[in-house]
This record gives sequence, structure tokens and C-alpha cells, in this order.
Amino acid sequence: GSNVNIFLCCLLSLIDEVFAYLSGKMFTFPAQTNRAHVRLNTQRRNFSTVTVCHRSFTDLKRDHILFSLATPSNANDFLIFRDAKNKEIEPHIRDQKVEYGGPDYKLNMWHSICTTWDSGSGLVQLWFDGQPSIRKFISSGSNISGPVIIILGQEQDSHGGGFDINQSFIGMMTDVHMWDYILSPCEMQSYVDELNFTPGNVLNWRALDFQIVERVLIENKLITCH
Repeated sequence: GSNVNIFLCCLLSLIDEVFAYLSGKMFTFPAQTNRAHVRLNTQRRNFSTVTVCHRSFTDLKRDHILFSLATPSNANDFLIFRDAKNKEIEPHIRDQKVEYGGPDYKLNMWHSICTTWDSGSGLVQLWFDGQPSIRKFISSGSNISGPVIIILGQEQDSHGGGFDINQSFIGMMTDVHMWDYILSPCEMQSYVDELNFTPGNVLNWRALDFQIVERVLIENKLITCH
């Protein structure tokens, strides 16, 4: 009867806090802080190939983090950073960095950013709004391994910490997926166009395990009306 319904409702709201179906939703980071962030959880501890995709919307004219994955040995084990001064998007992998100066990173609009890396060849590639960059050498011969901490909203300078308010993300973020393989160009295009694509097998926005720390909101995804 009604008691069972009340119990179910409360049980579901408890589960919601760390495990949620976020299709059609976005994280809103509304304030500049060195604390507010979302931690994404995965049991995986070893990656020889990686693809990470996300969509973000910001008006930040300063440097800011887009995606931060740290291990105990490498604070920048897989990191996507916007260098505003040099107008670059910078993937960092295994604490190495490359710069991509091409993307037209317009403010106040959604951008889809996918980054791939293969430890065999050591090559990284950035797909910005569906357009591929050149492939650049960044780091080869060793996997990303160890307990990973993945954070949205703050840049890790240590494993799970070392946040800098001047690198924090303010804006909206959605559709965060991570795969342990290199996505094909067709799958990448399907992701950008929001068509059917194979969701991430490491991080899946449609079934995300996460914790929110301080002021980050889950809201309906903002889409412009045509």
C-alpha cells in the first residue's frame, strides 16, 4: 500500500544522488569557486586507449578546465584544458601536453569536444564540433593506470584535489562519455549530431555514477528554439 510507495520513493531518491539517468539533463556550474565540482566514478583502473566526449557551454574568457582525470602518479593523466590567452584547447595525457590552436571556441554556445589517445602510437586527436584536428604525438608506451579520479568543474593538481579557482569551469556541461577504445569517425559524428551512438563503456551519461560537491545543479538541457 501507501507505505511501500513511500519507501520506494525515498529509496529512489537516495539512489539518485550517486547514480542517475541524465539523458536530456545537464550539470550547471553557476559560481566561481575552488570547491564546487562533480566527481565521476568508474571501477576501471587501466587504459591503453581512450576516447572522451562532452558538450560544454560557457562565457569564460579566462583559462578553464573541461575534463580532469588524475591517478596517484599523474595529476594530469587525461585532461582537457582551455588556454584562453593563447586561444588553444590543450589535451594533457600522462602529464604531457599538446596545443590545438584551430578551434573556433565561440562563447555562449554549445561545443562538442571529443579527444582520443592511443598508448601504442602515442597519438592524440581532438574532434571539435565534429571537425578532426591533426594527430599529434603526446605520450606512448605506458597506460593510464591506478585508481582514477575524474572531476568536472575543477582542475586537479593532486589526486582528487589541488583546485585553483582561476581554472574552475563556470557554465553548463552535458553528454559526458568515456570509452576504452578509439571511437570511429562515424560514431563521433553521430555523437556530435546527437543521433544514436554507442554510449561510453567507462562513463555513460545515460547511467552515470557520480557525486556532486557543493553548488552544482542538475537541470534540463538548454536547447535553443528554432
